[in-house]
Amino acid sequence: MKKKLGLGSGVAICVGLIVATSCLVSLGTGMGSIGRWFIIPLFAVMVLNWFIGISFAELNGLMPRVQGGTGQYLLAGMGPLPSLIGNLSAYVITEILSMTAEITLCGLVLKGLFLPHVDNRIISIIIMALFLVINLFGVDIFSKVQNIVVFLLIGSMVLIGLIGVCKLGISSNVVDYAANAPTFEQIGGFKGLCSYAALAFWLFIGVEFIIPVAKDLKNPRRDVLLSMTIGLVLLFFVQSILGIGMTNYVSLDILANDPAGTPHMTYATNLLGNAGRIWMGIITILAAASTINTVYASVSRIVQGMGEEGMMPSVFAKTNKRGAAWVGLIVLFVFVAGIIASGLGATEGVSFLLLSGSCFWLLTYCLVHVTVLILRKRNPEYPRKKWLTLGGIPQIIGILGNVYMIWNISTGETRIKIFELCGVLFAVLVVYSIIWVCGVMKASPFQPVPVEVINDASVKFNELVKKENEEKALAGAEGEVN
Repeated sequence: MKKKLGLGSGVAICVGLIVATSCLVSLGTGMGSIGRWFIIPLFAVMVLNWFIGISFAELNGLMPRVQGGTGQYLLAGMGPLPSLIGNLSAYVITEILSMTAEITLCGLVLKGLFLPHVDNRIISIIIMALFLVINLFGVDIFSKVQNIVVFLLIGSMVLIGLIGVCKLGISSNVVDYAANAPTFEQIGGFKGLCSYAALAFWLFIGVEFIIPVAKDLKNPRRDVLLSMTIGLVLLFFVQSILGIGMTNYVSLDILANDPAGTPHMTYATNLLGNAGRIWMGIITILAAASTINTVYASVSRIVQGMGEEGMMPSVFAKTNKRGAAWVGLIVLFVFVAGIIASGLGATEGVSFLLLSGSCFWLLTYCLVHVTVLILRKRNPEYPRKKWLTLGGIPQIIGILGNVYMIWNISTGETRIKIFELCGVLFAVLVVYSIIWVCGVMKASPFQPVPVEVINDASVKFNELVKKENEEKALAGAEGEVN
């Protein structure tokens, strides 16, 4: 019998999948851009992500037997077309963009520590290939030590942050933050704060990854939302401490525009010299390796499940003799390696990739909130925690907040380029989804599947559509005879 997971493991899963090298870079960039004011959008985004946690917890309570989560929830609420668009947006396109950023940063750190004369793109692609081989052989090198890795990551972040907050590092490197701290007017006031919400959003994104393992929790009705809540609050305090520490040892202009593109490494070096540089390097490599491995495993399994359900070409459902979904793994490698080789994943492109990925993830979060509201109206009799419904306020605020972050994803030319990239990718995604759902599957694009059917793990969506089409054809034939 499989051992059930406790609350601590639930929190470790939430935190472990959120903490990544890209978060450390985003934190440094945010703190450098508007100083410690960045803690305000951090708090606001934490609340917005708690609202999405409330929505996911409610959907999990309604459909506790689902394996995939988001795609099946959207299928129950809005039908196959929004389901396919939402799933591919948040867990394929976004992960390709974020994985590119993550591997680029890992390559930059390894270049700085050990291989100064090697192009970081070569290092990054080699890392990609290494983890591809590991996953093709079906080896999960992190699942057995996930809690330990998370403990070391969070513990190191807290410790290295506290050393900076208390100014216990190299005294000659301490900077006078107060003398250069921007005023509320200098950062652009309330509008200026809000403009950094999208950057702060990346530091909390992915809290819903607890859903696929919810069935393995000892007390899922309590621990799904509680794990997400504790994880978000813990991350807020850890990142705030680390961010304040950064501003005590690195000038704001360097944090915001670090020449190497790794402000967290600059901070660690200024804080503790070479020892700090190596320490933060280890943190970075651990975080990146865990994230890269997780993305490889999760994305390949997501597209494998979609292939089995008939919502993507059946070739994605193929596995090798070791059970690895090899087609998804190879496709993921080709896309990410291609972006890295093109130079888009260069230092200045990391923030661009993360913000572009945020747009797609925010879109899916809006669809999840809408699904909750639809199912409440359609199935009011289903059991829910009434104190968490709050008249739909968390969902409405969540939708408005997410739309605002998309619209204000960045400023100037960068904002236009992000919208151009996201617009092209989204157009391709919508066209593909319409052709696949309506043309290949011959399913009604906005016909929701009953919650009871979603809960029945033995029912495959493609088989359900096939049966419905056969019944329609039979009914049509009988009508012609009559």
